[in-house]
Amino acid sequence: MADAPISVTISLENHDEELAVLGSRDQFLRQIRDVTGVKILARHGELRIDGDRDKVERAKSVFEELRTLYKNRQPITSAEVSRILDGGCPPGQKPIDGPASPAAPLELREGSKSVRARTEGQGEYLKALRENELVFVLGPAGTGKTYLAVAVAVAALRSGSIKKIVLVRPAVEAGEHLGFLPGDLEAKINPYLRPLLDALHDLMDFEAIRRYMSNDLIEIAPLAYMRGRTLNDAMIILDEGQNATIPQMKMFLTRMGTNARIVVTGDPSQNDLPPGTASGLNDAVGRVHGIPGVSVVRLTKADIVRHPLVQAIVEAYEKSQEG
Repeated sequence: MADAPISVTISLENHDEELAVLGSRDQFLRQIRDVTGVKILARHGELRIDGDRDKVERAKSVFEELRTLYKNRQPITSAEVSRILDGGCPPGQKPIDGPASPAAPLELREGSKSVRARTEGQGEYLKALRENELVFVLGPAGTGKTYLAVAVAVAALRSGSIKKIVLVRPAVEAGEHLGFLPGDLEAKINPYLRPLLDALHDLMDFEAIRRYMSNDLIEIAPLAYMRGRTLNDAMIILDEGQNATIPQMKMFLTRMGTNARIVVTGDPSQNDLPPGTASGLNDAVGRVHGIPGVSVVRLTKADIVRHPLVQAIVEAYEKSQEG
């Protein structure tokens, strides 16, 4: 049974304290609100926090600790707010930013949700995501390629290390014929972007997703709409990369701007491109081998974490292809 909602008020002493504790343009306020899941109203030097008792108490304690830092004339940053939200981990240990080692968990605190590496391969993948600016991950369905990338992106956004998440997917089946599908643009591309939304919904509540998308902090778009853009301070995830052509992959990879990170996921065995069209994923992996800051992770059927039947199905198809 959930706790009864409560409301608490914190009075800030002056404008300087308000700016330090809430952050520029309320950056820290939004960070605390989105992680704890409370409602926060800042007005005339007062903070009103509403929500379930445990969540409100957690948010209140974070603000009080920030006030202590301010009074002690210590700097307040997004990383420091994340440290406090993580329960006071010492500097250098930031679970919200990713695992410290392949076996360490990536913790995302959205209610009772916890995300961690469940196989050795996933641990290697999370380590690569933490240490590299460009990561390619190849593997069969059910290995967590997309889910873990989105989880790391959400953690980075909440910690303030990036300012935007861009989720991208090729709309292969529609090709150049999106205009012939019924509905507006959103209705046309929604079927191709749905798997990315599913991953987001498992990590964040609906209201947080709606708020992030309305503020352009999370963007979901088809691959064709990346042309001509440069993305700074962002984590960009290309899902189903095996369905990108070589020119499309080159176009996508060159969207990387300052303080940007790119993840490309794909399963080479599920190429939906027209016969005779080379996959940009395989081509890119061959080209980037050995470049500093780039990692290629290969997951196998041993890393499948869906229903046990998924691994058996993958093995059955592999046997039929060998025959």
